[in-house]
Amino acid sequence: MMEATSAARPRFRTAVAASLALGLVLGVMVSSLRPRSGSASSHREAPLTAADPRIDTTDLYAFNSPDDPATTTLIANWIPFEEPAGGPNFFTFEPGAHYDIDIDNNGDSKADIIYRWIFKDHYRDKGQFLYNTGQVTTLTDPDLNFYQTYTLKRKIPGKSTKTLLSDAMVAPSDVGEVSMPDYGDLRDEAVVPFTDGGAGQSFAGQADDPFALDLRVFDLLYGTDFSEAGDDTLAGFNVNSVALQVPKTALAKGGNPANNPVIGVWSVTARRSTRVHKGSGSIASKGDFVSVSRLGNPLVNEVVIPLRDKDRFNASKPSGDGQFLSYVNDPILPKLINAVYGIPVPDSDPDTDGVQRGDLIDVFLKGLDGLNRPKNVTPSEMLRLNLTTPTCEAPACSEYSRLGVIGGDSAGFPNGRRLADDVIDIALQVVEGELVGNPNDLSDGVDNNDVAFSNAFPYLALPHHGSDPDPH
Repeated sequence: MMEATSAARPRFRTAVAASLALGLVLGVMVSSLRPRSGSASSHREAPLTAADPRIDTTDLYAFNSPDDPATTTLIANWIPFEEPAGGPNFFTFEPGAHYDIDIDNNGDSKADIIYRWIFKDHYRDKGQFLYNTGQVTTLTDPDLNFYQTYTLKRKIPGKSTKTLLSDAMVAPSDVGEVSMPDYGDLRDEAVVPFTDGGAGQSFAGQADDPFALDLRVFDLLYGTDFSEAGDDTLAGFNVNSVALQVPKTALAKGGNPANNPVIGVWSVTARRSTRVHKGSGSIASKGDFVSVSRLGNPLVNEVVIPLRDKDRFNASKPSGDGQFLSYVNDPILPKLINAVYGIPVPDSDPDTDGVQRGDLIDVFLKGLDGLNRPKNVTPSEMLRLNLTTPTCEAPACSEYSRLGVIGGDSAGFPNGRRLADDVIDIALQVVEGELVGNPNDLSDGVDNNDVAFSNAFPYLALPHHGSDPDPH
């Protein structure tokens, strides 16, 4: 499958069992290169966020809504590896923290629009230890002993802040089929409308983790004989999600996507700089808000940014991404693959001094020319989406590909990111030179999510039940 040199090809084939596809093995190798505290996408990707799951952004998605072409959908997930039966407190957003999705609509690497969720805890009876005291059939059911609400704001930095929603209900963790006999109704109730230059929708709550890949690499490279590969490790786990569907006119500069079609998107989680743990068991927070988690393109902080700078990347802004340029231009991953298998390290610009991976700089820092690159772009790491690209969803669209752009589907990653885009395979193939004359079919062996996504906003699959004896 890998089109390497004739010398490299037999070396690689002798390194694996005959029954295992080459693409799967390289996928294994890519997983093995993550830091020991890391895992999928931005699941526990940096030392500080690994110890602080409520502010750990796992994934970010931005795509033109398949069932409402006048709108764009933005989704961000937090709290990796939520065990469905993880009671009695289950999983909550951090009260008072800022959960943001930032939009750059003029290519200058600065936020022009910020959508911000701020959450608040509520208890009906603190004399109880239960999350729910009986069967819960609505979000306002008195038997839901603990619940969260949120405020959603739209901020134009330096100009204005507008409250879009107040006291909106968060869909709870799915305790189980007996406690919540129709969780789908609870999720539907948590989808709330608002107006932002047109009709929009918001959702906050628990969902199935949509990311799919195998993480058993940590068991000595899949058991030393690759017998532990090809299984979706995240199957059965949940995340906490926020989702937003907004008119494209509310996102584009000047309100006209035809004139300014490309937006940049990234998520930021911020909390106050000082937390004081009191002897009474309570916590007090004070000081300015500081960024503690940041995510644009998937996998950047995992396999591009080295360990020494991972927490600094989370605290930084896209406008300062020049400090990380060398990691994109000369990435670690191809060198490690070369050291193990002898596959040549791609060089997209062999005759240009100082530029080794112009293809990766385009994908991660600029956008692809003619597709999702803004005019006069300032290079910076964010997910870029062309608002005018027609949606392409299987089975209605014959061009649909889980590999997105490199699979001939311009509506997929890295032109935004859809829930079903196989970003592991895409990133693997691109980093090994797919865009610069080294076609390959590298894969981690996991192509699909463990459960189907919804056809309507918020599109995420329902969370796994806490009553399931074997959700994984």
